Amino acid sequence: MPSDFVYATLCVKIVHDDRLTVWHISLLFAILIMASSSKYANPVLISRRRLMKFARIRSIATYHKFLKELILFGYIKYEPSYDPKGSLIWII
Repeated sequence: MPSDFVYATLCVKIVHDDRLTVWHISLLFAILIMASSSKYANPVLISRRRLMKFARIRSIATYHKFLKELILFGYIKYEPSYDPKGSLIWII
């Protein structure tokens, strides 16, 4: 289980990053929720449908736009999969 310091550092980084919008933050926290349910495994096995539900994102285009930006900003690494079980996301 990761230390509180890791998540505190992530929260400080999020607060000071002016590029992030509420959609980025919602998606990041949805990933963290899914990570906590899998005992903070890294990578996290996620399904798009569950992640969109937790992040309260209804549009697939919006989901892909902000996921791609989180990758570009260096918050996550994403390995897509066509397996119904889900894709892998690393929290960096």
